[in-house]
Amino acid sequence: MPDASQLEAVMRYHERTKHHFNRFAPGPGQLDWANQPDPFRRYAGAPLTRLPILAADDEPVSPAYDSLSVRGAVPVAPLDIRSLSRLLEYALALSAWKQAGGTRWALRANPSSGNLHPTEGYVLIGGIPELGAAGLFHYAPLEHGLERRADCPPELFAHLARGAFLVGLSSVHWREAWKYGERAFRYCQHDVGHAIGTVRIAAATLGWSALVLDGVADEAIDALLGLDRSADFDGAERESAELVMTVWPGDAATTASLDAQAVQELKAQRWYGKANRLSSDDPVPWEAIDRVAEASRKP
Repeated sequence: MPDASQLEAVMRYHERTKHHFNRFAPGPGQLDWANQPDPFRRYAGAPLTRLPILAADDEPVSPAYDSLSVRGAVPVAPLDIRSLSRLLEYALALSAWKQAGGTRWALRANPSSGNLHPTEGYVLIGGIPELGAAGLFHYAPLEHGLERRADCPPELFAHLARGAFLVGLSSVHWREAWKYGERAFRYCQHDVGHAIGTVRIAAATLGWSALVLDGVADEAIDALLGLDRSADFDGAERESAELVMTVWPGDAATTASLDAQAVQELKAQRWYGKANRLSSDDPVPWEAIDRVAEASRKP
């Protein structure tokens, strides 16, 4: 449990960064357009597997919206490269491009405050021949592809339901801090909630289920997603662990947990790639955001 000083730090942050009836919360005051964050994280040197681009009427076809709330109404799609592509398309992919003058920007399936998209997605999965051996993959929305970040020990999946895999979410605080200053931590939490919703809805369109593993400590998520690998983020903006979800075909009740030893063994596996830098200048040091994030970490 957080101690009294940590709770006090969180409450001070809440009071300092909330909007009031007669004024907005303090912000940077202006935008440094020359230092606007890159909306697309990539891992240089990591092998990329592009996912198939499916037409709207390609299998698996999205069911009627009303059927998503009716148990058993949506046929269970088999887990393969096409259904995985559809899941990520509906959950985290680019949905449109807009342009004004010489400026062009993308929209995504998961809504984001300020269209800054601090949420990064990862998949830990095996059994997909097109992806090769079981591994940890980073989802690259611009390419609609999966970058292999690490090879995974089989034990990592031992406590999951048959056919289940993991989806991990993290936040890049800098993307929000560039525009919103200290309030960035709030918006990152807001946006990761959007991503949870889109993953769950996307899973439901396939007849699948998705569950947040809320008993996993942030340190374990850091290790699981490779976010604690300082060398891989040398000179690049870091990501903060948010959560891990288990996704599986069908709607049967299930329980899942992570093997702590297998998570630690993941560190010894082969890792691929180095994170790109998201800004042209040194990021603003939003120490207050990092302190609150640390105080809010799960035990």
